[in-house]
Amino acid sequence: MPQPSAQVTAAEISRIAGVTRATVSNWRRRHDDFPAPSGGTDSSPLYDLEAVRMWLEARGQSSAATPSEELRTVLRLHGSGSGVAGRLFPLVLAASRRSADELTVLDGLPDSDVIAQADSAAAELAGSVPEAQTVHFRPDDVSALRALIRCVRSEGAQSTLDVLAERELDDTASSGTYQTPPGLADLMARLLSDHTTRVLDPACGSGSLLAAAARRGATGLYGQDSLSVQAQRTAVRLLLSAPDAQVTVRAGDTLRADAFPELRVGGVLCNPPYGDRDWGHEELAYDQRWAYGVPPRIESELAWTQHALAHLEPGGYAVILLPPATAARASGRRIRAELVRSGALRAVVGLPIGASAPLHIGLHLWVLQRPEPGGTGGASVLFVDVSGDQGEGAASSPQATQSRLRPRRTGVDWSGLSDEVLAHWAAYRGDPEAFADTPGAARAVPTIDLVDDLVDLTPARQVRAAPVDIDPAEVAERAEERRKLLVTSLTALESAAGFGPWRAAVTESARAWRTATVSDLARGGALSLLRAAVPVSRGDTRDESPDTDGRERPVLTASDIRSGASPSGSAEDLRTDAAHTVATGDVLVRGVAGGNGMMVRVADEADAEALLGHHIHLLRPDPARLDPWFLAGFLGAEDNIAGASTGSTVLHVTPGRLRVPLLPLEEQRRYGAAFRRAHELRAAARRTAELGEETARALLTGLTAGALLPPPESPLA
Repeated sequence: MPQPSAQVTAAEISRIAGVTRATVSNWRRRHDDFPAPSGGTDSSPLYDLEAVRMWLEARGQSSAATPSEELRTVLRLHGSGSGVAGRLFPLVLAASRRSADELTVLDGLPDSDVIAQADSAAAELAGSVPEAQTVHFRPDDVSALRALIRCVRSEGAQSTLDVLAERELDDTASSGTYQTPPGLADLMARLLSDHTTRVLDPACGSGSLLAAAARRGATGLYGQDSLSVQAQRTAVRLLLSAPDAQVTVRAGDTLRADAFPELRVGGVLCNPPYGDRDWGHEELAYDQRWAYGVPPRIESELAWTQHALAHLEPGGYAVILLPPATAARASGRRIRAELVRSGALRAVVGLPIGASAPLHIGLHLWVLQRPEPGGTGGASVLFVDVSGDQGEGAASSPQATQSRLRPRRTGVDWSGLSDEVLAHWAAYRGDPEAFADTPGAARAVPTIDLVDDLVDLTPARQVRAAPVDIDPAEVAERAEERRKLLVTSLTALESAAGFGPWRAAVTESARAWRTATVSDLARGGALSLLRAAVPVSRGDTRDESPDTDGRERPVLTASDIRSGASPSGSAEDLRTDAAHTVATGDVLVRGVAGGNGMMVRVADEADAEALLGHHIHLLRPDPARLDPWFLAGFLGAEDNIAGASTGSTVLHVTPGRLRVPLLPLEEQRRYGAAFRRAHELRAAARRTAELGEETARALLTGLTAGALLPPPESPLA
């Protein structure tokens, strides 16, 4: 007998079908064949999701939701405690190995057969996916299984894996599980020696670091994670993205039960858990891995550091992401001193705040090398500080540096940051003794200067510029440049603020409109709704970029929309063979809500010909029926975005559910002009605030460093 699938409310049916709640109520009253409630109460009935979907299909009512959106809905309906998202990871790999026709046949099987096939497919992956043999499905998992099959068939395995990962992050965010940002993962992989073929990540999490190593040519990928669901996720991700690599992933506590005790590799990449006092201090007190000293209970990060060194071949490199406290805590002083004396610690890089979770602190990258037998140790350690003015050390330093006068980043420019770090690292590795320091940015510090009572390895303190390193003329030039830009921006802000007056509506209450959803407008031909192309999941796609007629095109990213910046992405980051091209007048909506910044943008000439990045919805209005600024203004309203968003930790915007007033074109244009003026005011205010902060910071640091003098007359009032 078929088992009931997940249950949905009338509101959720309206979201799935892309109609209003009132339309669903009309269906219930007017159609005798509308599915009867399968649960809930008289006032809040629940309906069987599969029955509703079949009824909609029979009526020719196409779903407004994509297969990935339907999968998100089903997972959300199962609840965070069901664990169904984690159990589905192995099936993504199994489904990816079947053709679209085979998946269609599978979707059409009875519920009991779908469950049996899923159990069998998971068991067959026991040799390649950790603990896949323990995965079993229940009758109430059928709706999730079918949604996964449709998502893989329509959008691909990688897109399906991303949806499951989002849900798993929702379920595990409170446990401190964070994903390493792609830009940071790539930087860490590039800090390894060229042609490193075997790489280990002993705390692999989502597999970001190993995937980055595979893109750099690694063919032997080894990972371990204490959470079995994370180990499964990593294995599936790597088997999809690096099919030619040897992938070995295990589940288990790495420090207490190392799955690879005899493994020695050329590179280790690791983003370990921070502040873990239950890492095994007592039972591992005499472990042979502690060649540089037994880590104190509160120094779990130094345990991970030595674990990484123990798995390296002589001369091999490890790159580890660590909290800044590891560089200066008194309890770890002796181990830090031994790492420096032995030459095991080669470099420390200070990253900007927000580079990776936890986002409120500036993390450090430690680059370590296993000493060659009989080696004499290193003569110096390279310190690189790319934290700008946001790091603790930079804020406390009384010396100004030229690098601190750079404009503050909006987000992290991983391309520029990586180029800067790698340039210093390459120069240092090539000839440490000949390395030329860059005051305030990079410095090779002699070992004898580091091994003192503190052994402070904080980059911002080690690279600080001495007054002799500062060029007063250059500081004055940059400060004056900031000041002039601020004056120009103030003029633009004054002009933008002068638009008006803004009159109250002539009615007693706020004006109300008849509205239509974006789905309705698309069906009527008033606009076209395009989504970013789905990332491909086959092997190394670094050399595969969209068809751009031989031209190097930038990519418009969701971060660009949020910050109002020009397209900043690169085609190689898209991981797709086909991407939409942005045209002037397109309306672009971020696919994930939340955070500060803008949600919607109207493409201008600077955006034209850029490629559409991931997690962006593109609406292309018919100019004879819809004004783009009118459309963007109403789509970006906070209430509108909130009503079209689903999810808990991650809020996904369903563009088809966004609503737009139905107004004549001439009236649309009046509203569009007003929205455009408001946008210009917002952009000018933001730019002026940024320039004001930059100018004040440049003047203050220049004055306190002795590089600037007060003006001839500095009135007190």
